[in-house]
Amino acid sequence: MKANTIIGIIVAFVGLAVAATMEGSQIPAFLNIPALLLIVAGTFGATFAGTTMEHFKKAPTLYKKAFSGETYDLNEVVQQMVGFAERARREGLLALEDEIAQIDDSFTRKGLQLVVDGTDPELVREILENEIDGMAARHALGAQPFEKAGGFAPTIGIIGTVMGLVHVLQNLSAPDTLGPAISGAFIATLYGVASANLVFLPLANKLKLLSHEEQELRCLALEGILAVQAGDNPRVVADKLLAFVPPGEREAADGAPAKSPAAVAEAA
Repeated sequence: MKANTIIGIIVAFVGLAVAATMEGSQIPAFLNIPALLLIVAGTFGATFAGTTMEHFKKAPTLYKKAFSGETYDLNEVVQQMVGFAERARREGLLALEDEIAQIDDSFTRKGLQLVVDGTDPELVREILENEIDGMAARHALGAQPFEKAGGFAPTIGIIGTVMGLVHVLQNLSAPDTLGPAISGAFIATLYGVASANLVFLPLANKLKLLSHEEQELRCLALEGILAVQAGDNPRVVADKLLAFVPPGEREAADGAPAKSPAAVAEAA
């Protein structure tokens, strides 16, 4: 479900608001512009200081990626590889050359091009595994600013609370203002903890999950490419690759006839 991240965040905030209302609090009491400014500016500054401009500029794109969330159909990839295996056994590896241009996925396209070019299987594996490792490293760096923000926000909130309490202690001569002033001081901590645990850390975890899923997809494609190069029987190729598909989702790949590579490319 692509929208599960935004739905989860909204449900969490609505739950907090409903709980506060049930306890007798008024929602406007939690609105504090100075505290919000402190958390936003402080977290932004601390996170920016701990990363590079290049990585920081990618944050909007990563927000969009986390909220949209690409989904991968492993069964479709299995059937695509089975189609390649069938044609390779029937017409030879060179017959796959006219299929390569129709493949949208650059990783699969690169792997099959190496196979068609006659590259040694061990070298094919090494090159493609390096691609996977490089992708994982880039994704880890992409999630890092969100993790840093999740660590900084609560601390910035505590700093805001301390600043608020200092202001309270300077105005003990006005007891009528102490209650609202103390309440306002703790709002900063609330904003910091809430933003970290309901926004920044969930987004970091979602990006890590998407990265893991893409790595699984790449590993499946890698094994499929090597099986095609080895000339394995299409049924054997399917059995090998279905190990990457969760058991509850294997029926479609097992029961449906294998699609041709061209049909899979058109569907994509």
